[in-house]
Amino acid sequence: MVYLTRRYRFSASHRLHNDLLTAEENGRVYGKCNNPYGHGHNYALEVTLAGPINAQTGMVYDLAALDHTVEQEVLERFDHTHLNLDVDNFRTRVPTTENLCIEIFNLLRDTLNGAGPDGAHLKRVRLEETSSNSFEYEGG
Repeated sequence: MVYLTRRYRFSASHRLHNDLLTAEENGRVYGKCNNPYGHGHNYALEVTLAGPINAQTGMVYDLAALDHTVEQEVLERFDHTHLNLDVDNFRTRVPTTENLCIEIFNLLRDTLNGAGPDGAHLKRVRLEETSSNSFEYEGG
């Protein structure tokens, strides 16, 4: 089994806010991230596939095909958006980076699993929000 990890970048803004909490509770839980106008991040996304090396190509997965899938499913959907306002799944769900990481994994899973010639599959998504915070999701 060989792991292939490819890195992508996108920018998006969000506001961490839960309508079920009071203004004081939101302020305590989310701090400055509860700013009513939102705030932005330059995210670094790592997509990891796992699979055997194809004997004919010498690769786990076609990088151009992976780039196309990530562009279509993730970057076009999230880059330069306000997650709370522009992404349906985050209109009622708090767009934490944890939730965004899971959302990206789920968007990629069906397209990437078993799509390679030798059955490579999506292993993990890692999303870096800042130089201090990153989150990983392997499905569940």
